Amino acid sequence: MENRIKYMTWMEFDKRRKETKTVIIPSGAIEVYGPHLPLGSDIIVAEKVAQLVAERTNAIVGPSVEIGESNGLYTFPGTLITKPENLKAIYKDICKSFIKWGFDKIFILNAHLGNTVPLSQVLRELQDEYGVKCGSVGWWQYIPKLSKDIFTTPRPHGHASEAGTSVLLYLCPEAVDMSKAPTNESLYKDQYPNIIKYLAFKKFTDNGTIGDAKAGSAEKGKIVVERGVNEIVNFIKNVLEK
Repeated sequence: MENRIKYMTWMEFDKRRKETKTVIIPSGAIEVYGPHLPLGSDIIVAEKVAQLVAERTNAIVGPSVEIGESNGLYTFPGTLITKPENLKAIYKDICKSFIKWGFDKIFILNAHLGNTVPLSQVLRELQDEYGVKCGSVGWWQYIPKLSKDIFTTPRPHGHASEAGTSVLLYLCPEAVDMSKAPTNESLYKDQYPNIIKYLAFKKFTDNGTIGDAKAGSAEKGKIVVERGVNEIVNFIKNVLEK
């Protein structure tokens, strides 16, 4: 059964909206993601994980907005950006459209840190305005707690590092070139790690990776993706849809 709205006819959608009230909306970015991973890594992961969750929850997967708030990475060629207020506006319109068609459970599968704040604002506003139930995950910030026994390098969740490479190797191996996978320490030595700073990503890395991408594997990616999908599925079934 097709769960992705972009592949449905309007009549198929009309039937499906009577069978489920839950929509999963992917969110990601087009940005530098190391020399070995594609610019669309974030949105590829968001879409594929959303589909895995939908297959087990009978939810519909909504459309993707493929760019995000990536201003800090804008010095790398290929990175595309949108302002947070623009991102918030389009996602709110997408969600309101689903609400019009009867969906009252909305889950955003977000795989880009810069999108987290505006998307959280959208979901809170929708709950207040329409009485819908909402949830979300920021995938790369979500998986560390699920993978403490999986990854082995000192900074597995650095940018395009062991964790990111592993997830892409499992979900989209054809897009990964491990012959170009680097091992990089951060170029920026942070004397005040507990203070938020607003630095261009170029100060941290000259190739878009922080950490050991060579340590990534599809086997590690499979474990962490399955654990994440299992928990999200349980949340949707036992909380969002109750």
